Amino acid sequence: MTVAATGWVMGILRRVFGRREIYSELSEEMRAHLDEKVEELVEGGMSRKDAEAAARREFGNLGMIEEDGRAAWRWELIEDFWADVKYGMRGLRKNLGFTVVALLTIAIGIGANAAVFSVVDAVMLRPLRYPNSQELVALRQNAPGAGGLTTFVDGLRLSASMYFTYSEENRSFQAMGVWAPGSANVTGVGEPEQVDTIAVTDGVLEALDVGPAAGRWLSHEDQIPNGPERVMLNYGYWQRKFGGDRTVVGRNIQVDSRPREIVGVLPRGFRIVDGDFDVLLPLSFDRGKAILAGFGYQGIARLKPGVTIAQANADMTRMLPMWMDTFTNGPGSNPHIYESWKITPAIRPLKDEVIGNVSDTLWVVMGTIALVMLIACANVTNLFLVRGESRQQEMAVRAALGASWVRIVRALLVESVMLGLMGGLVGMGIAYGGVKVLMAIGPSNLPRLQEIAVDWRTMVFGLGLSVVAGLLFGLIPALKYASSRGGALSRAVAGRTTSASRERHRARNILVVGQVAMALVLLVCAGLMIRTFDAMRRVQPGFTNAKTLQLMRIAIPDSLVQGPEQVTRLQQAIQDRLTAIQGVKSAAYGSDMPLEGYEAGWDELMAEGKNYPKDEIPPMRLYKFVAPGFLSTAGTRLMAGRDFTWQEIYGLRPVLLISDGLAREYWGSAQAAVGKRVREFSSAPWSEVIGVVEDVREDGVQTAAPEIVYWPTMAIGLYGSKEAQVIRNVTFVVRSERAGTQGFVEEIRQAVWSVNSNLPVASVQTMQDVYDKSVARTSFTLVMLGIAGAMSIALGVIGIYGVLSYTVSQRRREIGIRLALGAQQENVLGMVMGSGARMAIVGVAIGVLVALALTRWMSTLLFGVTAHDPLTYSLVALLLFTVALAACWIPARRATRVDPMVALRYE
Repeated sequence: MTVAATGWVMGILRRVFGRREIYSELSEEMRAHLDEKVEELVEGGMSRKDAEAAARREFGNLGMIEEDGRAAWRWELIEDFWADVKYGMRGLRKNLGFTVVALLTIAIGIGANAAVFSVVDAVMLRPLRYPNSQELVALRQNAPGAGGLTTFVDGLRLSASMYFTYSEENRSFQAMGVWAPGSANVTGVGEPEQVDTIAVTDGVLEALDVGPAAGRWLSHEDQIPNGPERVMLNYGYWQRKFGGDRTVVGRNIQVDSRPREIVGVLPRGFRIVDGDFDVLLPLSFDRGKAILAGFGYQGIARLKPGVTIAQANADMTRMLPMWMDTFTNGPGSNPHIYESWKITPAIRPLKDEVIGNVSDTLWVVMGTIALVMLIACANVTNLFLVRGESRQQEMAVRAALGASWVRIVRALLVESVMLGLMGGLVGMGIAYGGVKVLMAIGPSNLPRLQEIAVDWRTMVFGLGLSVVAGLLFGLIPALKYASSRGGALSRAVAGRTTSASRERHRARNILVVGQVAMALVLLVCAGLMIRTFDAMRRVQPGFTNAKTLQLMRIAIPDSLVQGPEQVTRLQQAIQDRLTAIQGVKSAAYGSDMPLEGYEAGWDELMAEGKNYPKDEIPPMRLYKFVAPGFLSTAGTRLMAGRDFTWQEIYGLRPVLLISDGLAREYWGSAQAAVGKRVREFSSAPWSEVIGVVEDVREDGVQTAAPEIVYWPTMAIGLYGSKEAQVIRNVTFVVRSERAGTQGFVEEIRQAVWSVNSNLPVASVQTMQDVYDKSVARTSFTLVMLGIAGAMSIALGVIGIYGVLSYTVSQRRREIGIRLALGAQQENVLGMVMGSGARMAIVGVAIGVLVALALTRWMSTLLFGVTAHDPLTYSLVALLLFTVALAACWIPARRATRVDPMVALRYE
């Protein structure tokens, strides 16, 4: 920095922080010049008294000269602003009751908005925690021509053969791979434990481009079929199981009873899309054994610079014929049969894949909390209007002393913004606690949940909201009472003893009407969610008495027990031991319970006697696997026929069960389906339908029940296999009144380990826990809207009560005259109640119209009720009007008790 620049900076700092010294120096210099003149005149022969008088006459008004000198050093705007700040602080301290009420009202509004914003920001606004995350995409496909399986609406996943085609032939991706979630048993490190895993192919970690915390990434060599078996540990699992010991890299752990070398540790917070896991496994595909089918993998890629999603979609469309020309489903199959599915690439940003459909919920919650903020601002504005009435004389005096209209408005706005900032400061503390509450009551499957926090972005949002709120609730009173040049203020002071006119109350009444209207919108939203939740509770999900069902997952890897029959006998032995526990009514196992969220199998299904075109694939059906007694234990009804028997399981008899919806689709009724035959595809053996099961809400009570095929847990001929196959990872279901208790869970673990001590008992929970998780998003929305609705109705009631109370106090003389002239108390009561009722009716009417326009945006959140449900609107309008009338009652009763003589004497 140059000498001149340094001098300039020092001069600026001196003007800012050394102004008192400068003013003192100016005064001393002025006095020195005056004294010098006096001495000069004294030396010329004047007396000192005459010399001082002559010197003062020559200099003029010393005070004004000194003021002019100071003006040269002043920063008028900053000093005036600082004066307004001090003036506002004095005013807020003087009216401490007003300040506390207004501050808390605005703090609650800002705190609630900042808390919800922190969730919205973390989930939807921030970029993903990967380098250049805007380049990352999820590889999705639509298959509108594939009939039968409703899950295709959410997209067709990739197969191993698609991975080979897309990774080798694409022109759009820097890196590309597929992944799949799963589970595995880890033994040899404490108690046996079933951990969540994600298996990835070559290209997934390269696309995400994040370095390991320790060791190295899985390499291409780690993913060669029959190559070295290696794994990576997630950061949290590494800390929990190994205490963050870096020497764990290079050691072996037993995964599914096989030794695997740990080659690295993933960084803290690392996730594949939004999937949490403990162990990362290599996904090894044998190209020579890959077929067209097997659509069970999720794809991820990083776009090349300059490549758009539309171009990448076109590139995948180009590769689809290559895929069908390169691979088949076996000898004699038609590789182009998938053309009937009309597979269409539907790539989307990875961030959209992570967020899913939660954005609708969060925007609705954010909107409702914003309405609460507006209602709070309206309440505080009314407080400022009332306070402005009492400050008219003060502002008239300021205007008379020369303060401009702009200066008065600025002073009032500075005061309101200061109050807003103080409310924002308190609101940040509320927001911090609010985020903790949101994370506690929010759905556990909320994406990016671990990233939610009150950080600098939330602070900036809160600061901006504080300033905007301060301007919003301060502007109306400032413009209303700081009338131009003080003329209106003088008239207001002169007429302060007259009865309050309608004009003086119009602004407050409009604000109250707005509060009622916004409260109705929020209550309608909350009412619709209550109706939705009630409708969901009435749905029969496919099980009964969820609180008495204890669930657990047990996986038996082939490295521990090889033969399908040995696995089945081990599973039956566990079932028998669980049944023997005291208080257990029944126990059984199957591939999964409804709503658990595990990946289900699916394939085509052909019914005997029905014709299927050779160039089309029959409709896809959901496949589940159940042991004898599973359905009865769960409380799933048999509509016709019977359940499996153990003789049929061990005898590998070709029998199955189907859902009621599938039975009606094929044969018109459940009874007609029993005894019919179906098969998986044209070359598969026939299987007899021995029973029909009630429809089960597999993916959520708000989702239509899919058509399901129930196979025995051990069967032959499935998925084209000529050997017996068994389901190794199953859910055990135990029905008991003791379900969920710690002692009962411990007895279950001991019963399982008495059969095989190497089997971990995982995902221990009750069916009620599963059900609550499935409706968690709806219940979270309901709670948030309920809180917003309660806050809005409370603020609305306070608004109506406050306006009417103030109106009564201002109209005491008028009411006294009315009573003195013979008006009955009932007339006064009706007058005040009527005033409040009119505001409530207008507010309700406006609110209904606004709600009709806005609630359509929450249609995706509703179930069993429309966005314009007449019953909800009617009940909410009636409730709000009734509450508003109740708020009018106390001021109205107070008005009837006005003593005419006291009122007139007071005036």
